[in-house]
Amino acid sequence: MRWVVVVLLIAAAMVPASALTDTGKISDVVRRNQSGVLPGVTEGQSPLRLIATISMPNVGGRIDHLALGSTRQRLFVAALGNDSVEVIDTSTNVHLKSLGGFHEPQGIVVVPDLNAIAVANGDSGTLQLVDAASLQTRWTINIGGDADNVRYDAVAKQVFVAFQGGIAVVDPSSARVVQRIRINGHPESFQLESQGSRLLANVPGASAIVTADRKTAAVLARWMTGACQANYPMALDDAARRLFIGCRRPASLALFDATAGKLLSTIPVVGDTDDLFYDATRRRLYVIGGEGFIDVVQRDVDTLRRIDRVATREGARTATWAEDRLYLAVPARRGQPAEIRVFAPG
Repeated sequence: MRWVVVVLLIAAAMVPASALTDTGKISDVVRRNQSGVLPGVTEGQSPLRLIATISMPNVGGRIDHLALGSTRQRLFVAALGNDSVEVIDTSTNVHLKSLGGFHEPQGIVVVPDLNAIAVANGDSGTLQLVDAASLQTRWTINIGGDADNVRYDAVAKQVFVAFQGGIAVVDPSSARVVQRIRINGHPESFQLESQGSRLLANVPGASAIVTADRKTAAVLARWMTGACQANYPMALDDAARRLFIGCRRPASLALFDATAGKLLSTIPVVGDTDDLFYDATRRRLYVIGGEGFIDVVQRDVDTLRRIDRVATREGARTATWAEDRLYLAVPARRGQPAEIRVFAPG
C-alpha cells in the first residue's frame, strides 16, 4: 500500500500547475497518462485538431464574436478593442482586410438574403449593415445601450439584437426596428428556435433565462438558473429540446430542459467562458474559455462528461462553429499577434 501511495504522490507532483486550475483537472491528467487518451475518445485521435492558424497583425485589444459567410468563404471578426471588423478568407486562410468605422463592435451575423453583415456596436448602441461584397456600410440605426449579441431569423428575415433593456427586432431591408422584446436587464447570448417561435436568452445580471415569443414580442417565462451564476454563453439542441448554459460562477456547464426550464445536469468546465457550441453530429459541446482552454464535452442523453481540454491562449474566449469547423479568436498577448485558430473535429 505504501508503494501505491508513493506512486500516486509522484504522479501528482508531475502534473503541471496549469492542470490544477479547476475541479476535475487532476483526474483527467492521470486518466490521460494511464491510457494516452480520455475516456470516450478513440486512441490516437483527438476530438479537436488544430488545422490552421491565421495571423491578424496590428489588431489589439479584446476580440468579441465572429460570423462566417459561406458563399464568399469570408470570416468576419468583431475586434472590439480595435474598433474594427477583420475579414478572413477561409479558403486560403489569409487575413484580407481590417475595416474601420466601428465603435466597440460586439455582435456580428451574416444576412445572406441581402448579401450583407450586421454588426452591433456596444459603445454607440447602433447596428450597422455592411455590404459583403464592397465591404461598405449601407446603413446605421440606433438600437440601445450596449448593443451586443446578434442573430438572424432566415424565415422571418429579421435581425435580433440584444441591448440594455431587451432585444430589438430589425427589418434589415427597410433599416428599421419593428418591435422590441422588453427584458429587465442586459441579455447576453440568446438562441432562436428553428422548430418554433420562441427566443431563449441569458440574463446573467438576474441569474435567469428568459423565453419570449418572437412574433408577439411577449415574454413567456423566466427560469432561475440557481447555482449557475453569471450565465453568459448558450447553445440549443432544438430537436431534443435541450438547452446548454455556460456559467462563470462557478465555472460550469449546465444542461436544462428547454421546454420546462428544469436543470438536468451540470459539470465543471474551463473558466471565463463566453461562447459554446453544440455539434449535433457528434453530440459534443465546445466550451470556449478565456482561462486559455477549449473544453470538449460529450453528451450522452442527459449526462455530460468532458473528454478533452485543448490549450489556447489567455483571453481567447470567443469563436464560431460553422461548416464542421471551429474558428477561435485569439487576442494579442505578450508580443504575440492576434490570430484565428481553425479546428476540425476528430
